[in-house]
This record gives sequence, C-alpha cells and structure tokens, in this order.
Amino acid sequence: MSVDSSPSTDAATERKARLFRTLSAESVLVLPNAWDAASAAVIAAAGATAIATTSGGVSWSLGRGDGQRLSRGEMVEAARRIVNAVDLPVTVDVEGGYGPAPADVAATVRAVIEAGAVGVNLEDSTAVGGPLYGITEQSARLRAARDAAAAAGLQELFVNARTDVFLFGIGASDGRLGEVLARTAAYAEAGADGIFVPGLLDLDVLRTLCAESPLPVNAMAVGGGPSVTELAQAGVRRISLGTGLAQAAYTAARTAAAELLGTGGLTALDGSLDFGEIDVLFRH
Repeated sequence: MSVDSSPSTDAATERKARLFRTLSAESVLVLPNAWDAASAAVIAAAGATAIATTSGGVSWSLGRGDGQRLSRGEMVEAARRIVNAVDLPVTVDVEGGYGPAPADVAATVRAVIEAGAVGVNLEDSTAVGGPLYGITEQSARLRAARDAAAAAGLQELFVNARTDVFLFGIGASDGRLGEVLARTAAYAEAGADGIFVPGLLDLDVLRTLCAESPLPVNAMAVGGGPSVTELAQAGVRRISLGTGLAQAAYTAARTAAAELLGTGGLTALDGSLDFGEIDVLFRH
C-alpha cells in the first residue's frame, strides 16, 4: 500500500465524491448496506443512489466474527470489489481504523480512497462493548482521516463519525445524550461531516439530538423499529441498516436449506431472483 501523500484520486472517484455530498445534503439519504460485490450490485439494481458497506457483513463473508477482527488489507480488498461492482458512490465502514493511532487511521483512509471509496465510517469504540476512545483522542484520529483525504487529493471524502455511546450503553442512561452532543461538537471541530449513533432509536431523544447537533445525524434502522419516515420526521438525515440485509439474506439461505434437507421441498425458493437477473449484473 502506498503511503505517498501526493494527490492520486481519479476523475471518477472525485465525481462520485461530489455526488455523494450532494445526495447527503439534498434529502434524507437511505443507504442499504452491502457486504460483497453481488449484494452491492443487487442493491444498486433495486434503485439505491449510493452504497454503504457493513463491517459485520463483510466479516461474516470472510469467515470472521464482527468487531474489528479483520485486517486493513482484508477490508480494503472487499471494498475494492464492491466499488468495482457498481457505478455508485461507496462509503466504507472502516470500524476503528485498524489501529489506535492517528497514523493508523490515516493509512486506512489512504487505502480506501485508493480502492475508490468516497466516504468512511470511523467508530470511537476501542473494542466491542467499549471502552471508547477519549474525546480528544478520537478527535485526533478524525483529524488524521480528514488530513489524509486532503493529502490523497479527495478533500470531498465524507467522514462519518460513529459514536457507540448508545450502542454499548456507555455511562449512566441519563447522561448519554449529553455525552453524544459533547462528542459531536468535538468531532465536528476535528473535521467530521456527520455523526452516526447506532443503538439510538428513541424518537424523542433523536429529535433533541438532531435539533442540537452541529452535524447531520445518521441512525441505524432495525426490524420492528421506527420506519424511514418516522426517523426522517425526527430530523435524521442518513439512515442505514448495518447488518440487516445480510441477516435477511442468510436467513433466506437457512430457510431454503432447512426445507430442502427436511421435507425435500423447494417452496422457499419461490420468488427468488432469476439466475439471469443476477448474472447480467456482472457482464461488463
């Protein structure tokens, strides 16, 4: 992986980066999350305007559990395959940046830009369940991401700062919103473009966060939770699904396999995409 700090992005990546920023500013951006080239191509064919990756889904597809268990190289190569499968902007979940230091984050950002990505999610948890990086420490890591993007010639890279305060139940429940707002203000100062708060789906709390946040808010929708419309009415500007689509796909595979191995039936395959519908997505 090159560590050359000279501008190196191509025109197509710059075009997609500008488009992604436009999509992020003009309306509520709904991002179904892909985990491999095929899922990305199918999501694009369904009408998506941009693609987000899911670190959990990518990890599962490579035989790993979720939670920063992949190497930088493994995640970047997965991102590259996704970028090459679609003609849409792709933003990549880079988990904790594949190392604790700002230099680690910078190396990751350079690598995903070289792979053609136009956005990243960078989380502030050091491991699944926490603890979180301190605000000053995470701000330095976000600044490193911003600076690395500029040095690579992609100042438009969208840096989505993820905070896991609500996801992992960090601190007393009545202090979590204040903690998120404090982190959001610092992350904005460090150059973040958005704040992602997975685990927060209380619409009243989201309304307060969206009203007071200096950054547009990203929420992670889940089955049985608030709808896209409800989240948008609360002020959320970006909605993603995390591992939701991957879980649905693997559920469908298990259901079909169980029927085949149990009763010998094939009804679970009813309504599946035709072979040709999928195969044509890769004839380019």
